[in-house]
Amino acid sequence: MCLAQPGHPVEPGDACLPLCNLGYARGACARFPSTDGPDAVRFAIARDDGRSLQIYYVLERGHHPFDHGQIEYRREEDAFQPAFPATAFNDQVRAYVASYLHRKRDAGSE
Repeated sequence: MCLAQPGHPVEPGDACLPLCNLGYARGACARFPSTDGPDAVRFAIARDDGRSLQIYYVLERGHHPFDHGQIEYRREEDAFQPAFPATAFNDQVRAYVASYLHRKRDAGSE
């Protein structure tokens, strides 16, 4: 699902390019916003103590840092701290956490 233009999602197909999920689609995708915002996001698990995950993120623009920070995911509450509004970033970090927890489960280490 292409969410490049908020409020106007597009189903997968010819309009979605493989590069979109990797970042840096600016200039290569007609739907990519022309704002001064970031064009990629990276996540990393810094700590997993069984109750919560400490997640570092870096927003990038043109392969350079744009913004960065950390988020805590609390497993019991299925919630992030600090909380943030429903955005594409929210969906991306949720997908990252789900993928991480799925891989841990498959590896038998959870």
